[in-house]
Amino acid sequence: MQILASIPSPDVNGFDIGPFRVNFYGVAIALGVVAAIWLATRRYEQRGGDPKTIERASIIAVIAGILGARVGYVITHPQARETVVDSFRIWDGGLAFFGGLLAGGVAMIWVMRREGARIADVADSVAPAIPLAQAIGRWGNYFNQELYGRPSDLPWAVQISEEHRVEEYLDFETFHPTFLYESLLNLLVVGIIIWVEKRFKPAPGSLFTVYLVLYGIVRFLMELLRTDTDYRLAGISRNGWISLLVAVGGTVAYIAMQRRVRAAS
Repeated sequence: MQILASIPSPDVNGFDIGPFRVNFYGVAIALGVVAAIWLATRRYEQRGGDPKTIERASIIAVIAGILGARVGYVITHPQARETVVDSFRIWDGGLAFFGGLLAGGVAMIWVMRREGARIADVADSVAPAIPLAQAIGRWGNYFNQELYGRPSDLPWAVQISEEHRVEEYLDFETFHPTFLYESLLNLLVVGIIIWVEKRFKPAPGSLFTVYLVLYGIVRFLMELLRTDTDYRLAGISRNGWISLLVAVGGTVAYIAMQRRVRAAS
């Protein structure tokens, strides 16, 4: 079938400033982080919290999250740890989101507890901020020509150059742009979280569980399309199974939190 249209991939993934290399992947991640901190800070201040406190905690959480995401990726991808240098090449892509979420979450809770903050307020503040960061950061994958899906001849399929294609699909030129799907779906997640907050007035802290449920579903659907995972169990990737567990766990936690509030009232 003749391809009528497609999304071209960029010819470059960064630029040089003197001796320094600026990668668009890093720029996208940085923009996502700035947007997330801005939104989380604003929401926390609306709840009566000190914006400076969550700003400091967010920066520490971001650093911990990036380290955790890279460690998670290196552990599960042997090619990323062939040499010591390879393990640190974050600018070439390679961050395991769930590892980053775990490490960043633990760091955020630790800092905010030391500051005497209400963790429920923190959780509700960051709930829509995280998918906002993901929506922006996913565009870094576009510039690196990675995390695309199965071959596709849809008008919005993305062109992938041969050196970036997985071996199984070397003869195909265009693929599902899962980075774009996930970016748009994460923006939808932001909107749904804010809508749930206004419409249902859920238990304090439970907005974060809403995020876990929604992103777990989004990521599971994306994993069904992606082709870059070697390990699969029953046809589902490692991250696909983790996504299911996150969605189920988030659902259970949300129900339990609502019941606890009703029982206490």
